Amino acid sequence: MLRIYQNTYRRTARKAVVYSTKVACCNHSTLCGITSHPRRAQDSGSSSSNGRHRGHEEFLLAGNPARGWQMPPPSRGYGMLVVRILRGALKLRYIVLGGAIGGGVSLSKKYEEWKDGLPNFKWLEDAMPQGERWSQFSRNLIEVGSLVKNAIEVDPKLKQLGEDKLSEWRNWFDSRLDDAIEAADYQGVQIVETKDDLKAKTTVAALGITSDESRKKYEKLQSQVETLQTEIMNVQIKYQKELEKMEKENRELRQQYLILKTNKKTTAKKIKKSLIDMYSEVLDELSGYDTGYTMADHLPRVVVVGDQSSGKTSVLESIAKARIFPRGSGEMMTRAPVKVTLAEGPYHVAQFRDSDREYDLTKESDLQDLRRDVEFRMKASVRGGKTVSNEVIAMTVKGPGLQRMVLVDLPGIISTMTVDMASDTKDSIHQMTKHYMSNPNAIILCIQDGSVDAERSNVTDLVMQCDPLGRRTIFVLTKVDLAEELADPDRIRKILSGKLFPMKALGYYAVVTGRGRKDDSIDAIRQYEEDFFKNSKLFHRRGVIMPHQVTSRNLSLAVSDRFWKMVRETIEQQADAFKATRFNLETEWKNNFPRLRESGRDELFDKAKGEILDEVVTLSQISAKKWDDALSTKLWEKLSNYVFESIYLPAAQSGSQNSFNTMVDIKLRQWAEQALPAKSVEAGWEALQQEFISLMERSKKAQDHDGIFDQLKSAVVDEAIRRHSWEDKAIDMLRVIQLNTLEDRFVHDKQEWDSAVKFLESSVNAKLVQTEETLAQMFGPGQMRRITHWQYLTQDQQKRRSVKNELDKILKNDTKHLPTLTHDELTTVRKNLQRDNVDVDTDYIRQTWFPVYRKHFLQQALQRAKDCRKAYYLYTQQGAECEISCSDVVLFWRIQQVIKITGNALRQQVINREARRLDKEIKAVLDEFSDDEEKKGYLLTGKRVLLAEELIKVRQIQEKLEEFINSLNQEK
Repeated sequence: MLRIYQNTYRRTARKAVVYSTKVACCNHSTLCGITSHPRRAQDSGSSSSNGRHRGHEEFLLAGNPARGWQMPPPSRGYGMLVVRILRGALKLRYIVLGGAIGGGVSLSKKYEEWKDGLPNFKWLEDAMPQGERWSQFSRNLIEVGSLVKNAIEVDPKLKQLGEDKLSEWRNWFDSRLDDAIEAADYQGVQIVETKDDLKAKTTVAALGITSDESRKKYEKLQSQVETLQTEIMNVQIKYQKELEKMEKENRELRQQYLILKTNKKTTAKKIKKSLIDMYSEVLDELSGYDTGYTMADHLPRVVVVGDQSSGKTSVLESIAKARIFPRGSGEMMTRAPVKVTLAEGPYHVAQFRDSDREYDLTKESDLQDLRRDVEFRMKASVRGGKTVSNEVIAMTVKGPGLQRMVLVDLPGIISTMTVDMASDTKDSIHQMTKHYMSNPNAIILCIQDGSVDAERSNVTDLVMQCDPLGRRTIFVLTKVDLAEELADPDRIRKILSGKLFPMKALGYYAVVTGRGRKDDSIDAIRQYEEDFFKNSKLFHRRGVIMPHQVTSRNLSLAVSDRFWKMVRETIEQQADAFKATRFNLETEWKNNFPRLRESGRDELFDKAKGEILDEVVTLSQISAKKWDDALSTKLWEKLSNYVFESIYLPAAQSGSQNSFNTMVDIKLRQWAEQALPAKSVEAGWEALQQEFISLMERSKKAQDHDGIFDQLKSAVVDEAIRRHSWEDKAIDMLRVIQLNTLEDRFVHDKQEWDSAVKFLESSVNAKLVQTEETLAQMFGPGQMRRITHWQYLTQDQQKRRSVKNELDKILKNDTKHLPTLTHDELTTVRKNLQRDNVDVDTDYIRQTWFPVYRKHFLQQALQRAKDCRKAYYLYTQQGAECEISCSDVVLFWRIQQVIKITGNALRQQVINREARRLDKEIKAVLDEFSDDEEKKGYLLTGKRVLLAEELIKVRQIQEKLEEFINSLNQEK
């Protein structure tokens, strides 16, 4: 039995696939009369007793955990014991098999379907012992088996029956195992067996991404991941800028503190910059001046080019004596040009151009931070689904013994693109590389991988196109330690002597940039390089390689010497060229803008920022009366439609004064509890927005207004208004005030009464004007206008006029008619129109009735308002029993009071809180815009800005060039 279990375990661990089985389901009470497998039913004997035994055995072999360990009848005790042991071994098989597959990364759909068909054995985790307990349990089980074997005589027939069934089961299991392997291979499951465990690697086919729907889901998830990565990078960029800003403020505050503490005036000492730093600043200025790559930059620099994974970055790190770049196995890591300025200094440190942080390159923690920041900046520079970027990442590396030069590391040239790259990646890399190499003064450091065939190189043809004579190309063969083992020594000698490639070069160098270990330090790599070249037979044969052609140290000396030689030859010519460009730009400025000073975008932005903040200050100085008027107007504009359509008209058309007051009270309370506070806050926010915009518009009419700021100001105001929201607690506060105000139903004095009557008349007149405009569109122009303007009535307008004449008769007979027409009235109108050969339906009559009746009602409301103007004393004496119905006056007085109280509360909120909160939002928007060069370029544009920007840049470059030339001449 143990041998069977071991064989099963070995087969399972070796092939690492999942089988499926079917569990026979039968009732325990009828178990002995059922055969659980159709194939085994054929093998059952003629004896019913024999069939029952086989059915019972098959049920136990299937392993139904829900049934548990069923006790057989006493007559079959020994036979059932054998079957129980077999069943225990099979259960162990599930545990072992599940553990082997559990180490996989992901499984195919076929595996998932089979796994769902397996019975659930989680109960075994609690039932079965683990570790030493399981070993002891196994030993006890073996001892019990041996005792039973010696104590009980086994029936030969029963023993043979068990062996037959066991053999049959093994054959069945082997067949299912082979089927599972074939299915797994068909689905694309790749299984790798290592020394310690089994790792399942699932391909795209196994994941089911072959269908269009699954592919779309995969692409959608991938786009979501890219979006999240972009958001994370933006947050990190913002965090980094804020951190640098706080560090700068901290230094300034510390300096001020020291000045105050010592009470001494300290004079700022001008620190003399090194020659290479001055030259690097010139290149940085040129990068900002030539961001669009529209004009060639002819100042010298060392351009590092090569195929992907050829060792470009390693060569640069060896020259810089520090592992400063992120590394990846077989993937593109350099996604943007990296300009590295090397300079000699007492400490080995690195620093980004736009950051004040220094990385100590002697500390591994700082090296890790530097590599992570380089990788982060590369990813941040890639936008819009691109794989590579033209944005230059500039850094300075200083240290003892470093050769002074400026190197630019470019993305490696590729011949084949992967699915995760943008479609234009290959062309973008070629264009970028050709642009940098096309500089007639650029030194091309051509990197060739010595461990691969020379024919596979893509970079040599590109270098030949840009420098066919090889006057500024230095060829570097990397990985020569591998090349010595793999390649033909004669081919390596030909490469280093310039006889294999048709391209020409100033010099040929061989270097070793690593031992294949990611954690090796530069010192260890350099020591390994020196030992290799000392002991290599390839480089010590007579007349083959000169000693100065090997090691990274000799390479850096040669590159630096060539770099400074080219700088001295070309720098004055470039200075003269920029001097002429500056003269031309200054002449153009004087001709186009003679009375204006050249102001760049940063200066213009600061000026616009000051004007916007001045307008915010003016906003807080608006008088209380002006705020009250603006808020009251905006409130009534927001509330008037609801007051008329949902409160006043339904209540006034109810038919009696008592029902009018009851309905008004109910609707006002519901309104105040639900929609009124929110509408009031909305009105307050719109009033604040309108006042601020009006202030900005008035500033445009000033004599000294500069229209160049208008687009920027509008964008800042719109963005601040979009972000700003009223305080939430204002709604709850307004709700209480408005409910208390609407509870008052008594007009206190004659002045308030007259004001309410006037408010009612103006509101009804406004609605009457709207209704008459609707009627004019419905019935067409009057007779006089038709005669004077030669206008005619349409057929529909003629019908409407006929219907109106009939409706006017109804209103004339009943001036207090209800707002709806009865069925009899509709029938009468239709019949009267039919006599005049006008055929209309009831809906057409109702549509015409609505504006006609509304005009009639509003005219009556105006008449009641006139009657109520002098009825205040009757109202105070008789109240609801007053002969003249003035309930609508009281309603509008209540509305007027709510508007007044709400406007006062909103005004206090604006002055005390909202104006200052808006000020903070505007300042935050201005700070964001100031850091966004792209947005500033979009909002501050035009010939004046572009010309000023170019003139300022050229002036700065020319001044820095002259300063550098003076220092260079002094060094000579």
